[in-house]
Amino acid sequence: MTTRPSRWRALFETQWKWTRGVLLLIAVTTFALPLLSLRSSAGARDDSSFISSIQAWAVGYAFVAAGLGLLVGIFSWSYDHRLRHVYALSLPVERWRYSLMRFTGGLALISLPVATLFVSAEIVAHSSLVPPMLHAYPVALTLRFAFAALVAYSVFFAISSATARTAGYILATIGLLFVLDIVLRSAGSRIDVLGHVTDILFAAPGLLAVFGGRWMLIDV
Repeated sequence: MTTRPSRWRALFETQWKWTRGVLLLIAVTTFALPLLSLRSSAGARDDSSFISSIQAWAVGYAFVAAGLGLLVGIFSWSYDHRLRHVYALSLPVERWRYSLMRFTGGLALISLPVATLFVSAEIVAHSSLVPPMLHAYPVALTLRFAFAALVAYSVFFAISSATARTAGYILATIGLLFVLDIVLRSAGSRIDVLGHVTDILFAAPGLLAVFGGRWMLIDV
């Protein structure tokens, strides 16, 4: 009889198989981001210019975290969608337990880019190129990146676990919001549909508020 750890390992291997290429690419990106930001800021004439240069790279962390969560969330279910969920239905496992094993497998995959970001951030934090009056926050940046990736992963994991029809409804709703915003603007209305939706999602305490604000590795 197959044990639960063996089942989880089998599921994890399929997730790794379909995700490893893009996952390794993202891991390289997260390792390079802090180093590139430091290199571009090393020639700054003063501390203020150094911080401004570092801040220019900050949006990259948010984009990479969102991309990481999106891709791992989608690829976590690609194997099941490809086989029309025959493998999942053939296992003597409850649906919620199967989903939990898939979810935790994705968390294990996300930990790789998070780890490479932390290593790179620590290298920058101990670099002699950082001005002595400034401070590095590698742990805070890594934790924020991990939380942002977790939020994005949870959202897209839930969407990807549904049927293609459900995903279509979600995409159609998003498209309808864009069309509605265009129509209202063309009619001269002051109602900003996309602006309100953005505020609800990204402004604190919105669901995606973690992606906003300052992502600073080096600051005062």
